[in-house]
Amino acid sequence: MKKNIATKILLGLSVLAYSTSTYAQTVERERPAEWQQLVPGARFMDRFLAMPEGTQGKQTWGTDSVQNRYTDNGIELPDISFWGGNILQTPDKRYHLYVCGWPENSPKGHMFWSNSTVFHATSDKLTGPYHIQNSIGKGHNPEAFRLDDGRIVVYVIDGYYIATNEDSPIWYYQKFDFDPRDRPIIEGLSNLTFARRQDGSRLMVCRGGGVWISRDGISPYRQLTGKRVYPAVEGKFEDPVVWKDSLQYHLIVNDWLGRIAYYQRSKDGIHWVTEQGEAYMPSVSFHRDGEIEHWFKYERPKVFQDHNGRAIQMNFAVIDTIKWNDLPGDRHSSKNICIPLNKGILLSVLNTRPIDDSTRRIEVRIQAESGFNPQTDIDIQSLRFGAYTEVNYGRGCLPVKTRKDGKDLIVTFDGKGSGITPDEFAPKLIGHTTKGELLFGYAYLPYVNYTPALLSARRPQYDSSQGTLKVKVENFGLSTSQPAEVEVRLNDKTIAQGTVESLEPYGVSELILPPSFHPDGDNLPYEVIIRSGGVEMERHTFLQ
Repeated sequence: MKKNIATKILLGLSVLAYSTSTYAQTVERERPAEWQQLVPGARFMDRFLAMPEGTQGKQTWGTDSVQNRYTDNGIELPDISFWGGNILQTPDKRYHLYVCGWPENSPKGHMFWSNSTVFHATSDKLTGPYHIQNSIGKGHNPEAFRLDDGRIVVYVIDGYYIATNEDSPIWYYQKFDFDPRDRPIIEGLSNLTFARRQDGSRLMVCRGGGVWISRDGISPYRQLTGKRVYPAVEGKFEDPVVWKDSLQYHLIVNDWLGRIAYYQRSKDGIHWVTEQGEAYMPSVSFHRDGEIEHWFKYERPKVFQDHNGRAIQMNFAVIDTIKWNDLPGDRHSSKNICIPLNKGILLSVLNTRPIDDSTRRIEVRIQAESGFNPQTDIDIQSLRFGAYTEVNYGRGCLPVKTRKDGKDLIVTFDGKGSGITPDEFAPKLIGHTTKGELLFGYAYLPYVNYTPALLSARRPQYDSSQGTLKVKVENFGLSTSQPAEVEVRLNDKTIAQGTVESLEPYGVSELILPPSFHPDGDNLPYEVIIRSGGVEMERHTFLQ
C-alpha cells in the first residue's frame, strides 16, 4: 500500500481542480526531462509517510477536497486561522508547538495575517492534536529553538521572543542585530530559519537565501554569502527551512508560485548541492488507506528531529483555497498539519582512503537501532550506493557480500560506477526492506572534514595616507584554518596579494597590503579571492 501511495505522489497527483488561468497565484513549472527517470527514494518527497489515523470532521470548514482531513492532526480550531510554527520536546515527553494565528472572522480574512498572535500549544503526541496553553505575543512566521543554556527563542518577523523555558508565562521581545559584512542583504530579513552548529552557534538562512552565522544564537548574525544559495532555477522562493543532523546540513526552499520545493545538502552550510526531484508539492498529505488531503497550498515547512538530528516529521501551514479567497466568516480557513517522515538509516564508510574511480571495493556499515535490524530487515540485492547523481537514477555500486559486526551489518559494494568525486561528502544509499519499504541514508566518510574552516573577507579599505589596502579576514568555521593566500582584484587585474596565517574559529586577521597602484575612490568593486592548499575558499565581488 505505501509503495502505491508513494507512486501516486511521484506522478504529481494533479487532481487539484485549480487552473493557472483562474488563479494567478500559481504557474506550472516544467520539470527537467531526466526527473522522469528518478527511482523511488530519489526525491525528498518520497520520505513522506501516511498520516496517523485520526478523527475526520464532516461538515466542517473547507472545500470538498479537504473534508476528509483529520481534524485532530496538528492544530485546528473553527474560529482561528493558523499558520507556520514548529515543535520542541521537553524531557517529560510533551511536545510544544509555537504557531501563529488570527481570528477567522477578521475584517480582511486571511490577509489579516500581519496581525498574527504567536500561540504556545502542547500535545502528548507528536502529530497532535495540539491545544493552546497561552499566547506569547504578536508576530508572524514563528520558528522556535533552544539555546545551549536552556532558554527558548521564538523568532518572528522583525524580532524574537525569549524565555527561560517552554512553559514560561513571561516572554521578552527583543531584536536581532545583523551585520551584512559589506554584502547585499538578499530580499530583506524575513522568514528566517536556524540550525544549530556543533559548538552551539547558529547558522541562519534568510528568505532570500543568504547564509548568516551567530556565535550563540542571539548575538549579532553576520552574513557570509553575497548571493542566494538556492538552486539556479526559475522560481519565486520563500519558506526556507534548514536543519543539521549528525552528518550534514539540509535545506528545503519553496517556489510559492510554482508550488514546488527543492531539497539541498551541505557539509558546511555555505556550499550546497541540490538533489533532483521535488522536495514536496501539493498532495503529500495522505492517509493509510490512500486518501489524500488536497490542500491548495503547503507553506512554512518546519521539521522535528530525532536525537541524531534526522527529520522525522514535517509541519506545514495549509490552506484550502487561494489566500485572497479566504474571507471573514466564510467556509475557508487554514491550519497547521503534521506529516511523519521516513528518517533514513545510519551509515558510515569504512574505507580510509578517498574513494575514486580506481577504488575496487567500498565497505559500508549499516547501523542497527531500535526497530531496525540490518542483518534481517534489508533486501540486500535492492541496495545501490554512490553519489546521489548516480543512485537517484538507479545506478551506482552493487552489493557483492555482507558480514555481521555485532548488531550492525557491513555491506561490501563493487566500487565500479560509484560516481564519487573528490567533492563528495555524503554518498547515498537507496534500497528497500524485506517488506518492500523504502530504505535510504547518507554515509559518513572518514577522510572528510565536516567542520572546515570558513574564511571570509570584508571589503578592502584603501588608506591614502599610508598607500595601503586593509583587508579583514575572519574564520567562521569550526576548525583552525591553514595559512591562506588572499588576492585582491580590481577591474579584472590583481592589485594586491598577501597571506593570512592560521586562524582559530572566530579568529580575525587584518592584512595590510601594498597595492600595485593607488585606487581612485572609495567603495570600489574589489574582488577578493581566498585560497588555501590550492582550494578556493571564497570569491566575492563587493558592489559599489
